[in-house]
Amino acid sequence: MKIGFIGAGKVGVSLGKFFSEGGWQVSGYYSRSISSAEEAAAFTGTKAYRAKAHLVRESDAVFLTVPDGSISEVYEEIQSENIDGKQICHCSGSLTAEEVFSGIRGKGAYGYSIHPLFPVSSKENSWKELSGAYFCLEGDGPHLPEWKKRLESLGPRVQMISGKDKVRYHAACVISSNLVCGLIRESMEILESCGFSENAAREALGPMVRSNTEHLIREGPVSALTGPVERCDTGTVEKHLRCFKSPEEREMYRVLSEKLTEIAAEKHPETDYTELKRVLLPEERKEMTRE
Repeated sequence: MKIGFIGAGKVGVSLGKFFSEGGWQVSGYYSRSISSAEEAAAFTGTKAYRAKAHLVRESDAVFLTVPDGSISEVYEEIQSENIDGKQICHCSGSLTAEEVFSGIRGKGAYGYSIHPLFPVSSKENSWKELSGAYFCLEGDGPHLPEWKKRLESLGPRVQMISGKDKVRYHAACVISSNLVCGLIRESMEILESCGFSENAAREALGPMVRSNTEHLIREGPVSALTGPVERCDTGTVEKHLRCFKSPEEREMYRVLSEKLTEIAAEKHPETDYTELKRVLLPEERKEMTRE
């Protein structure tokens, strides 16, 4: 099976390199910028195409590795070609195959979503880490078991999900990846307000974040949990809630600490977290309990 890519950004180039290094046949790349296609082709040892139609004709599977908002548009453009028997794939975490490849079965083709659960940040280096990632497959066609088997032969673990779960699945990925960046930024800003430089704040948090992440991956959140919520240190949590300068910061801390209380109660079923749960109630609900 020959695999072609429309779009020569980080995801397309990383997947193409990963596939070609794994011994798969990659036909090459088309991009609106011919220089981008040529760079991608040179890096992966494949071919640069000046026309989408030529790439489609010479590929059995075509990956549309373009921004999410452009996937349907590019699909509309290529379906005027003979795509009978071809597999059209996208790599969006939130979109289903059905919603972007409307009417594809009527064209005799098959649509699939093949999403790597991995923060692809570099054209040159991210492909090296994909063998340790999970891939999520979704779509309506007979080739999903084949994709699962082929991907697993390169090292990744593969999960197939239903289209109805795609948005919640993607939200989970965002929480563990992108939102963590927001939490670290918040921690750094608070440390900077305490006199740390930006570099010192990042360096200070590094060992703690690294160790905590390793424990989370190895043992899970229940075993990895430490801190005032786990200890049921209600006084410290109250002080934290008072120290935040904005309601938004306070609410972020409160909501996440509520989730931590659930984890702590699972870790220490003998501990009574009732008072801590009361402290973490939204202000309007606290007023109701006082009444």
